[in-house]
Amino acid sequence: MLIDRPRDVYVVDAVRTPIGKYGGMLSAARPDDLAAHVVKALVDRAPGLDPARIDDVYLGNANGAGEENRDVARMAVLLAGLPVTVPGVTVNRLCGSGMEAVIQAARAVALGDASVAVAGGVESMSRAPWVLPKPERAFPAGPQTLHSTTLGWRLTNPRMPDEWTVALGEGAELIADRYGITREQQDTYALASHEKAARAWKDGAFDAEVVPYGDDAGGAAADRDGCVRDECIREDTSLQALGKLRPAFRKTGEARCGTPGPEAGGGTVTAGNSSPLNDGAAALLLMDEQGLRASGCEPLARIRSSAVTGIAPQYFGLGPVEAAGRALEKAGRGYEALHTVELNEAFAAQALGCLAGSPDLDPALVNPHGGAIALGHPLGASGARITGAVAHRLAAAGSGTGLATLCIGVGQGLAVVLER
Repeated sequence: MLIDRPRDVYVVDAVRTPIGKYGGMLSAARPDDLAAHVVKALVDRAPGLDPARIDDVYLGNANGAGEENRDVARMAVLLAGLPVTVPGVTVNRLCGSGMEAVIQAARAVALGDASVAVAGGVESMSRAPWVLPKPERAFPAGPQTLHSTTLGWRLTNPRMPDEWTVALGEGAELIADRYGITREQQDTYALASHEKAARAWKDGAFDAEVVPYGDDAGGAAADRDGCVRDECIREDTSLQALGKLRPAFRKTGEARCGTPGPEAGGGTVTAGNSSPLNDGAAALLLMDEQGLRASGCEPLARIRSSAVTGIAPQYFGLGPVEAAGRALEKAGRGYEALHTVELNEAFAAQALGCLAGSPDLDPALVNPHGGAIALGHPLGASGARITGAVAHRLAAAGSGTGLATLCIGVGQGLAVVLER
């Protein structure tokens, strides 16, 4: 279909499951069931929408090695009970997969290839399998090695430079080195994330977006009462408790890769100031004006622009700095125009590094309801979660400009600008 100009793309609704911890309340739920749950919830919350009008379903997933294989987006369509005529496609941009799905769906709507689309993401890090590579020759006599697909590098190409293939946590340490970010600053940031998230739940800030998950949703072992709230929030934590945790990626006194840091060696990144391993799903309903008229839906916000950038893999955490700047430039906006921001917190050091690299961004606007350190980071779902969170906050405010951005392993950044 030929169009004279790109169509406006509206976020009509955004939902997510509560986020479960590794081995926690959602660990018995298959990722395709989690994905189907949020897709079905979107359709159920739009009674004027004929499901057959959904032109495509885009879902992000960072793993793809386990039960989410065979195109989890298409599996979600079928498991959710949508008409078999609704297609589905799965995309992978690692931690940015859920946001990439939103961007691709929005692009299809803007170009007239779709009028109604669902976009989101899913990840079950609890159920990520171990994989056994095939031997080069049949029937090897020696022992074979299983590789975990839960997180990070595995089966790494030996041609990759060593500095590119450091652990994600070591990448956060490198950012702490570059900006002189101390352990105390990281722990203080992490504590604030937990405090904001706990307060947001108490105030009902997540009521509009979280759809509880239970046996009736398909496949979950936990009952509905156990799957209504994000599982990793620590209301009882403190700076003292966080300060007792040992560095997770560098030992005390270990050299900082030859670069002197503010604490003369030793690690600062701990389990307490990092995002945890998680399970969850999120999805957004996108429409053009024709879709809005046909369904009678009212939008939360409009997608204004997006951007993706690359960066040295070991400094992956700084990817949002340039991506956010480019997305705002495309939207014809500056940081001063922003009313709310979601910056995914892979690590406190990473988030603080992004803030240091974006001096025009007001930190008070960032993650007002807490971030991934407290809420969790189910890789393929996080980008959709934060985009939906911005849309809901803009709708609650009645107007404004919002930014959602996140870093991506192997060195990329992704950002979306929304307006209402």
